[in-house]
Amino acid sequence: MKLTSLILMAVIAFAGPISAIAKPGEKAPARQSTEGQGPYNRLILRGVNMVSGEGAPMRGPVDIIVEKNRIVNIVDVGNPGVPIKPDGRPLAQPGDKEMDLEGMYVLPGFVDMHGHIGGSADDIPAEYVFKLWLAHGITTVREPGSFNGLDWVMDHVKRSEKNEIVAPRLIPYLGFGMGAEKPIYTANQARAWVKKAAKQGAKGLKFFGATPKVMEAALDEAQKQNLGTAMHHAQLNVMSMNVLDSARLGLTTMEHWYGLPEALFESQRIQNYPSNYNYNNEQDRFSEAGRLWAQAAEPGSKKWNAVRDELISLDFTLDPTMTIYQASRDLMRERNAVWHDEYTLPTLWDFFAPSRYAHGSYWFDWTTEKEIAWKENFRKWMTFINDYKNHGGRVTVGSDSGYIYKIYGFGTIAEFELLQEAGFNPLEVIQAATLNGAEALNMDDEIGSITIGKLADMVVVSENPLQNFKVLYGTGHYKLDDNNKPTRVGGVSYTIKDGIVYDAKSLLKDVRQIVKAAKSNQ
Repeated sequence: MKLTSLILMAVIAFAGPISAIAKPGEKAPARQSTEGQGPYNRLILRGVNMVSGEGAPMRGPVDIIVEKNRIVNIVDVGNPGVPIKPDGRPLAQPGDKEMDLEGMYVLPGFVDMHGHIGGSADDIPAEYVFKLWLAHGITTVREPGSFNGLDWVMDHVKRSEKNEIVAPRLIPYLGFGMGAEKPIYTANQARAWVKKAAKQGAKGLKFFGATPKVMEAALDEAQKQNLGTAMHHAQLNVMSMNVLDSARLGLTTMEHWYGLPEALFESQRIQNYPSNYNYNNEQDRFSEAGRLWAQAAEPGSKKWNAVRDELISLDFTLDPTMTIYQASRDLMRERNAVWHDEYTLPTLWDFFAPSRYAHGSYWFDWTTEKEIAWKENFRKWMTFINDYKNHGGRVTVGSDSGYIYKIYGFGTIAEFELLQEAGFNPLEVIQAATLNGAEALNMDDEIGSITIGKLADMVVVSENPLQNFKVLYGTGHYKLDDNNKPTRVGGVSYTIKDGIVYDAKSLLKDVRQIVKAAKSNQ
């Protein structure tokens, strides 16, 4: 049975108490001895082509030496296209674990800045979500909202820190107002709630909107409590606080793009809504969202440049999550994605279907004209994102999977492709997915690049992802082989988190079994 999250969105937008979106799934089981090996006293990755995540070009072959969960050395061991000579290679010591990965590609573990552990449809098991993330090289996830309940999320946060479960590193952001006994409408209430959230273990806060006095107090207190902040500027409140307004008050990250076109308005203050528009009608909401960028200032205009430059001066982070809106511009493509058959849970598939009760299931009568409007929306949105990056602004990777035909892991890689479409070159995409995310989380001393001294978070791939991001999908890349036969290549081979080596193909096999079992129980 679908549970509406429209109620949740409306409640959050007015900064009131939050109720559960959906029934949480099973908690992640304890990690078995066969699930991931390590950390080792000493691990050597032999002969890899390394992409550091810092913007430097690929380098290889190199040997990467890890002690327990730290990178302690990176050694050039030869040249491309010729055999590696043994002279000068780091010598193995008794008890070392060596992985012969000659010719393979190693990147930093990916950071997904918008990853819900379920929370959309009922009964999404944490194991399903975590294994899909890890199988796609995602080693760190910012959980924006903790909508399964902070206690539920914090249990997984702590168990992941100890590597007691098969899961990425989890950074919990608590939805503003969660657990409050009554709506928050004063500055004192906002400060008290933020202090309580910090004591409960939240690393940051997720906002949807509130009155300016409440937002000002909450953001100020968040800074005092050393909490990160993110915001989906919901249409119910954006007219009183757009992205520029909230960034000036100390907001550090925006989610999606709502609030940014409004900051770029020149000839109006409020979006042009049709007279019969109703926010609680999901098709109204998403149809008109697809026309919003057309109302913003033009690229290169005085207004465009002023908003861009001020946000950059405030060290503001854009987390676009373009991937979650792909179906808006091509519904058939997303409904028929190759991974749905084996990797999409029935409860998710049902949730994605058209419904007036479910958030993001807005396909009541989705027309060619609506898709064309969204394609134009993407064009201008992408122009701003690329321009922001080109002028020194920070852009990160987020997916918001679990909604709108997006599946965990797969949605994150789709965001890589969309950033490239926006104008990012492949090294800029990888930097957005690694170091930029780490910087936005104030974790770049520990993660985000393959650098001596950082945690051993890495992704190992057999094919070159800089040449083709499709090789990172769990279903691989479809191509013609040298014998004129269609084949699939790629997919992540290994994901290393905290020095623990996970076989990505085995993780995907586990997910297929979870989906198969769920289908058999229908």
